[in-house]
Amino acid sequence: MRISPKMYTYSMKRLRIVLIGLLLIAGVSRTCAEAADTGEHASQPPKPTEGTMKREKTTFAAGCFWGVEDAFRQVKGVTNATVGYTGGHTTNPTYQQVCTHTTGHAEAVEVEYDPAQISYEQLLDVFWNIHDPTTLNRQGPDVGDQYRSAIFYHTPQQQAAAESSKDRLQRSGTYKRPIVTEVTPETVFYRAEEYHQRYFEKNGGGQCHINFRHKT
Repeated sequence: MRISPKMYTYSMKRLRIVLIGLLLIAGVSRTCAEAADTGEHASQPPKPTEGTMKREKTTFAAGCFWGVEDAFRQVKGVTNATVGYTGGHTTNPTYQQVCTHTTGHAEAVEVEYDPAQISYEQLLDVFWNIHDPTTLNRQGPDVGDQYRSAIFYHTPQQQAAAESSKDRLQRSGTYKRPIVTEVTPETVFYRAEEYHQRYFEKNGGGQCHINFRHKT
């Protein structure tokens, strides 16, 4: 059978279309197979964001909590500091109640920190350096049990580190008088009234017993 030139041209075009189609199919199949081998399309765990990064907490009492909060907020690695009341027996105490010395609470600061940037031991150094740990229920002009020096540990590791740090400081001879700082387990922490939070920032600074020369 003789094929006309027109039919031959048409057949060749059809053949090219079929071949191109086969090549495309082969390419897509190969791409999918390679992706499966490399895990390219596999679900990947989300990258950690600032909100999901590891954070740890500890709580310190070192006199008026306005200055203590401000001092810790300036420490690299501290992600948040909240002022409040802890270590007492009254539920949801107010500032006025704490000031009556009948609730047992201390003015305290709950410190959140990134252990990848700062260690608990370094936070202890800040704590010791910003107040006088030898004055019982007093810091500067502030007198009362709510101004006592205390470390409220959150884990057994924090307890061991705090007790060891206190012992080293006592033996160092830095202070002639005994260190009266309490090392005690955390209790319920009650966030203080909003006007106490970031007090120095809201009021353009302030006076406090905190020894700012020793901040790190």
